[in-house]
Amino acid sequence: MPMQGDSFYSNGLRFWCTECSRCCRFDSGYVFLSDSELTRLANRFSISKQDFIDRYCRVVDLGMVSRLTLREQKNLDCVFWKHGGCTVYDDRPLQCRSFPFWPAHLGSPGQWHDLQRECPGINVGPTHSVTTIDSWLETRERLPLLDPRRQEGKRGDEE
Repeated sequence: MPMQGDSFYSNGLRFWCTECSRCCRFDSGYVFLSDSELTRLANRFSISKQDFIDRYCRVVDLGMVSRLTLREQKNLDCVFWKHGGCTVYDDRPLQCRSFPFWPAHLGSPGQWHDLQRECPGINVGPTHSVTTIDSWLETRERLPLLDPRRQEGKRGDEE
């Protein structure tokens, strides 16, 4: 991933969340959780990590590794999208907080502009600096290897 001056977004990118929820609804995808996010969300519901996993998550096999992701509802909405919004907004995972500043959208100007078809907040609103964008990219927490039931007693960020 290009950083700072060698990226197409060296002058920043405009984005403003319109709260349309298109990034949370209608499409299958993964919302991967780090160990700290799993802990925070389980605490929010006052349940154990394992109970949270059993109720709200699934493990996906990505070939060389398995990762923990939030479940989707039958209509493909995020498990936590209800009644017009995110029910865990204050504790939402980094992946949600950092949208749209994901590597998949920042590889080229074309990828960024393609996202505009799905997200009405692209290329509107304030300009986010290259420093801010790169900070989002660098902030990503290591994701735990899971089947989580087999990781009991191990640090969640170890691979």
